Amino acid sequence: MMTNIRIFEHIGIDLGYEDLVCETKPEGRKYITPDGAAYPSITTVLSILSAASIAAWRKRVGDEEADKVSTQAAGRGTDVHAIIEKYLDNDPSYKKGYMPHIINSFSDLKPIFDSRIGKIYAQEVPLYSDHLGVAGRVDCVAEFDGQISIIDFKTSRRNKTKDKIHNYFMQESAYAIMWEERTKIPITQLVTIMTVDHNEPQVFIEHRDNWTGQLLNTIERYKKLNGS
Repeated sequence: MMTNIRIFEHIGIDLGYEDLVCETKPEGRKYITPDGAAYPSITTVLSILSAASIAAWRKRVGDEEADKVSTQAAGRGTDVHAIIEKYLDNDPSYKKGYMPHIINSFSDLKPIFDSRIGKIYAQEVPLYSDHLGVAGRVDCVAEFDGQISIIDFKTSRRNKTKDKIHNYFMQESAYAIMWEERTKIPITQLVTIMTVDHNEPQVFIEHRDNWTGQLLNTIERYKKLNGS
């Protein structure tokens, strides 16, 4: 029997489209806008920041172990995102079909959702910016502590420090710019909610304008590396 299920209020926002065509290739993911432009995903763009460290890690542990860890992490991340989306969508059977460790990760986060998330404007919607020349799919746009925010859900095996996750804040800053461009609704608060194995969840709150400079520099670097 499901208990302590909070009912969230959803506010519909018309983006002018239902979805965007997404193409995934070895060099990364691109989204096709309604006007036919092909924009790289913001995660593909920001991946240039971690490419060297990931390559070093793969060399250290070996390809087989690296593939195993990456696959497990990706699967866990996908499942945690899915159960969160169902809960915030007021689905009473949100736990059905998930492994205990996924439910445990969600349960760690649930008190944060119940006490700090207000009206929900969007979940898992594709966004794009002609100004930035990038696109992506935002986890959640909702009130957090009473202020409309870009909310990103992350999973981690250990605690993270702010200086190690600048790419998260740049990613969220990009979503805020995309959202305002598509809806004319400005968002400056960025929220990262992270479930951590065998530890309390972490919440990071940042201001969009503290990260737009680094975001723009990284986009320019990506374009130069890819000849665009």
